[in-house]
Amino acid sequence: MKNIIVAGLVAGFAMLVLAMAVGMLTHAALPSVAKEYENTNLFRSWSDPIMSLYFLYPFFLGIALAWVWDKTKDVLGGGSLWIRGSRVARSFWIVSTIPGILMSYSSFPGSLAMSLTWLLSSLVQLLCAGFIYARMIK
Repeated sequence: MKNIIVAGLVAGFAMLVLAMAVGMLTHAALPSVAKEYENTNLFRSWSDPIMSLYFLYPFFLGIALAWVWDKTKDVLGGGSLWIRGSRVARSFWIVSTIPGILMSYSSFPGSLAMSLTWLLSSLVQLLCAGFIYARMIK
């Protein structure tokens, strides 16, 4: 259990850093998406204390996915660290992220560009987390 929590926290930190990095790149490349994030009719203001939960999310997800990895690592087969880690990342991305983004896009007035950046950012983060799990949880 200790391995799962440690790997989950490491993956959570990596996912947070990647989310911030991809966000900065997205804002530089797509100023219209950056403008959407500033719209307080769509998102809470950063001054709202509830926004601090944004920084906790990757750690909860990291620990939850570490637990999933621990339960499924034998089913996902052999191969290199990258191949094994990418299997769990792609599986979660397909099963959870794509439907979640589709629901978000269909239910609130964010742009398609914003939703697509979320899909890309999520995939990058999950691939990194999967590699960390494959490396840390044997």
